[in-house]
Amino acid sequence: MTQVSRTPYKKTVGSLIFLSRWLQAPLYFGLIVAQCIYVYQFMVQLWHLLLSQFPGHESAAPGTMEAEVATMLAVLGLIDVVMIANLLIMVIVGGYETFVSRLNLQGHPDQPEWLSHVNAGVLKVKLATALIGISSIHLLITFIRIHKFEDRDIMWQVGIHMTFVVSAIALAWIDRLTLPTIHTAAR
Repeated sequence: MTQVSRTPYKKTVGSLIFLSRWLQAPLYFGLIVAQCIYVYQFMVQLWHLLLSQFPGHESAAPGTMEAEVATMLAVLGLIDVVMIANLLIMVIVGGYETFVSRLNLQGHPDQPEWLSHVNAGVLKVKLATALIGISSIHLLITFIRIHKFEDRDIMWQVGIHMTFVVSAIALAWIDRLTLPTIHTAAR
């Protein structure tokens, strides 16, 4: 193979462009701060759930259907926070690894299984499926409290949820179509 000589100018511009990826690092650190906020929200919601189980609290009488629904809604709220936090972790870890720099976690006992084969396409599909999960929790909360919503609002939520589902399927399909091309190019 012949070596193409590069002028100092091209090397400098190329290096500068390559270094620009580090501009994303503060964005990922900002998402870590957002993750801390979600941990705080989770703890506050968990504390309110715990307090609601004691007599004299302003919630529904224990053992009633109303109390059970209130507890279920509180737990779904906790699950929602956890799913959003999981989404943040996927973006922080996967995005940093994909777009900024390797984390060098090979052999680390806590390395997430999915991180070893993450790329931009896989990350998009994982994010889309996480959004479907979050949307599903919101739909479930709406269906539990269906009497508090107008039909139009419910239809919008279902429509948005279905948009997430169709988008995730489309992203997975596109990723699958491009997969053979990626493997062929790597050889």
